[in-house]
Amino acid sequence: MKHEVYYWARPGKQNTDKTMEVALKRGKQLKIKHFVVASCSGYTTKRLLKKGEGISIISVSHQVGFRTSGQSEMSKKTEEYLTKKGVTVYTGTHFFGGLGRAIRFRFGGLEVEELAANTLRILGQGVKVAVEIAIMALDAGLIPYDKEVISIGGTGQGADTAIVCLPKHGKEFFSFDVREIICKPRLRK
Repeated sequence: MKHEVYYWARPGKQNTDKTMEVALKRGKQLKIKHFVVASCSGYTTKRLLKKGEGISIISVSHQVGFRTSGQSEMSKKTEEYLTKKGVTVYTGTHFFGGLGRAIRFRFGGLEVEELAANTLRILGQGVKVAVEIAIMALDAGLIPYDKEVISIGGTGQGADTAIVCLPKHGKEFFSFDVREIICKPRLRK
């Protein structure tokens, strides 16, 4: 099998539109209908929505309180807009966060989840994010089990990474299968 992999010169938001284009192109080639996208403000999801037709979009955001206690990073207006356009918006605790992060914040040290996250970051922040949000979407029942999806992540804001993957539930983390890297930054931050 032959397929192009795209490498961006540097990570960041400036790669968002091109990332969406190549992800959608690969999705069409593989007949993949489910796209999971990391989006805190809704910007990245709107970019995918603008370019993609006939696909199921699952937008995954940080949990409420990630930046500021009690507050969501996505406005209600944006969430309502996306929902009306057929997007499933999911806000939940990071797979690589949660209780382990709370223990680290309180007592210091290294959590198992953080070790796994940092290992994935060897391939870039976007790969880590793409794996994490696919697990979160599957654990929430928002994508079908045992079907390939395209998962889109980024470094900071926007999108710069897309993968084809066969996600597994969090309890089956080591069976998660990254089948293809569609695009990613050539350099880490």
